Amino acid sequence: MARPWNFAAGPSVMPEEVLQQAAAEMLDWHGSGMSVMEMSHRGSEFIQIYTEAEADLRELLGVPADYAILFMQGGATAENAIVPLNLLGRMAQPKADFVVTGIWSVKSHQECQRYGDAHIAASNAAPTVIDGVQQQPFTWVPALDTWQVRKDAAYLHLCSNETIGGVETMAWPDMASLGAPEVPLVVDASSHFLSRPFRVEQTGMIFAGAQKNAGPAGLTIVIVRRDLIGHALPICPSAFDYANVAAQQSMFNTPPTYAIYMAGLVFKWLKKLGGLEKIEQLNIAKAQALYGFFEQSEFYRLPVHGSARSRMNAPFFLPNAALDTDFLQGAQARGLMQLKGHKSVGGMRASIYNAMPLEGVLTLIDYLKDFETAHG
Repeated sequence: MARPWNFAAGPSVMPEEVLQQAAAEMLDWHGSGMSVMEMSHRGSEFIQIYTEAEADLRELLGVPADYAILFMQGGATAENAIVPLNLLGRMAQPKADFVVTGIWSVKSHQECQRYGDAHIAASNAAPTVIDGVQQQPFTWVPALDTWQVRKDAAYLHLCSNETIGGVETMAWPDMASLGAPEVPLVVDASSHFLSRPFRVEQTGMIFAGAQKNAGPAGLTIVIVRRDLIGHALPICPSAFDYANVAAQQSMFNTPPTYAIYMAGLVFKWLKKLGGLEKIEQLNIAKAQALYGFFEQSEFYRLPVHGSARSRMNAPFFLPNAALDTDFLQGAQARGLMQLKGHKSVGGMRASIYNAMPLEGVLTLIDYLKDFETAHG
């Protein structure tokens, strides 16, 4: 049976090679006689899996030694609370700044308000005009020279790829250039994590839910500078305190063992492929093919400004919402799955993560052409 092309925003498509290896090892991991699902997280077999996964991730991203890698649970949604609970205590007055670029950064800002002073340093939540063209909210990235970061903020939060809106911040700021060199940059990179090289040392912390590019749902990866650990607010639950998690090598409580194993296989797949430089080239080729088609079409509409279009999540609209059902049914008949846009914005969305090959994108483009011919 042919596998469909899965354009889901997450949980999302996994590399077929990884799934095949996991299937082969399901009942017996490396002669242990056990499935990884059955292993004690403190046994030598799983310790090997964990150690290799951490080392491979550190190599892929070039993570410096003064950063801890934590494997946690709860997804990026939980981290919206866990981050302020851990970092607001760094300063005498609990305050943090936020760059609002879409729905997820709005959620992050709202969550932080539970624990301290959450200030919006920049926002795209209102319409604007760029190059003489009116832009709707959440379809562009605020220019760096408009960011107003407080020098005494505990951190600056940025969601660098908004999964729902398809807005990607390509260039992360140097905090010194914003007049706040002592303020650490905290990046929610969930939906483009491992899609391209990152300068980890440019940040105080990066976190990501694994279910886009790094593995299955249930695992959250946190890369945090060690000097930022140990400042948790008194109300922070012990299992969410980075100091506890780091001291116990992510085993303060039982970690998501199978998700870590699967992520480890993804890391090895990326290394075998040629690392993040290679996967970035492949992702650029896919995005250029898809956006290139949309730009020459008079039928489909792209909501996001060209300078901020995500390589991972491409939202688009048909000329008439009455066509949406026919479009989705036709797509499914061709094995093109999960193209419906998020319920909060409507329309369509194609998520073309690392594991989506160019062939899948080209198959989608062929369908887009045929649908336009039939309904244009």
